[in-house]
Amino acid sequence: MHATVRKAIVLVAAVAALTGCARRKKYENPIITNSQQPDKVLFDRAIGDIERSRFEVARLTLQTLINTYPDSEYIAKAKLAIADSWYRQGGTNGLAQAEAEYKDFITFFPTMEEAAESQKKVCQIHYQQMEKPDRDPQHAIKAEAECRQFLVQFPNSKYVPQVEQMLREIQEVRAEAEFRVGQLYAKKGSYRAAATRLAGLTEQYPLYSKADEALWILGDAYGRMGKNFEDKSARAYSRLVREYPLSAYVPEAKDRLSDMKRPIPDPDQNAVARMQYELENRETTGVFGHAFGIFSRKPDVKAAAKTGKPSLVAAAPVIPEGVNVPAPATGTATAEVGAQTITGPSALDTQPDARSRPPAAATPATAAPTAADQAGSASASHTSAPGSASTPATNEVSASTASSSDQTANGSTPNTTSGSASSSKRKKKGRFLKIF
Repeated sequence: MHATVRKAIVLVAAVAALTGCARRKKYENPIITNSQQPDKVLFDRAIGDIERSRFEVARLTLQTLINTYPDSEYIAKAKLAIADSWYRQGGTNGLAQAEAEYKDFITFFPTMEEAAESQKKVCQIHYQQMEKPDRDPQHAIKAEAECRQFLVQFPNSKYVPQVEQMLREIQEVRAEAEFRVGQLYAKKGSYRAAATRLAGLTEQYPLYSKADEALWILGDAYGRMGKNFEDKSARAYSRLVREYPLSAYVPEAKDRLSDMKRPIPDPDQNAVARMQYELENRETTGVFGHAFGIFSRKPDVKAAAKTGKPSLVAAAPVIPEGVNVPAPATGTATAEVGAQTITGPSALDTQPDARSRPPAAATPATAAPTAADQAGSASASHTSAPGSASTPATNEVSASTASSSDQTANGSTPNTTSGSASSSKRKKKGRFLKIF
């Protein structure tokens, strides 16, 4: 009995130890020294807490190190560890805090090797939150901008191949969103809108997996817009034949060029090699991926390109087809200021000094009408129609008008509610007398 209990206890302890070891995730940027200085002890303790997912405790320890030892050699590592703790914690709030901390680290320590890794982490933060092409593109746009910033700011980093592949996958998602919109316009018959979308797509994202199909739809849309767009249609078909020679749309594109009596370009050999490599290494989505992909928030990027330099230039706004672009101004605007020396007499010498003029007399305000004037206008309204027999109701209305004018002249406001009620009564009485 005791032997069985002892074995059970040993088994539980072994499982707990294995579970604890499995849950511990090694930190990426440790400091391998045997120093026993207080700041180093605090840093090692915080790293142990980060590896055991005790992020709040780790951040408190690291903040204590920064405040207590401001001149420590571990300040930069401590700031980076705070950012890493937020990144490991995850969640919307945690990733937002991690991005802010990584940005601060790059600002204060731009020459350190970890600055490139911090910029890569910022790109990964938005990459992990990127949604499908038909959803909100906010994180895809930010991820693309951050990856471009990495390749421009750290071109010699060891993380360049990883970031380039990440950027190709991001641009695959963004191009897919534009392609779906352009394809929908083409199916509806809105060829101008389709051409606007697909022209920008093919120029900005040439590595897109469906760029050949986009060029085919673009050439067809231009062809349906009339003879004025025949040249643009031929350029789209020519580019399809030259840059995507292994596409299934090449034979039909050659036929269209022959019908338009345009030359058929030769395929680019580099494009042939690139497409051959892509076709051999392209990943496909399985049955379960298609079945359960609708329940996933993340996009499917298996069709993204594996080779080629991604575009590092932000997409320029595309001018819709049929809109005339105004010609640029011939002159150039300058901000130069010139000075000239006055040799003869100027206005300061010939004109009198404006400060010596007396201020103009104020014009008297218009006198307000007196009560007598108001009364006179009221009596004039009584005699406006001489010779006509006035009814009692009419006399009463005129009297009420005169009284309201007197009240206005004296500065008092008449009671509009009682006045309207009495006016309605007078009207009824006047109608009754008139009928009688």
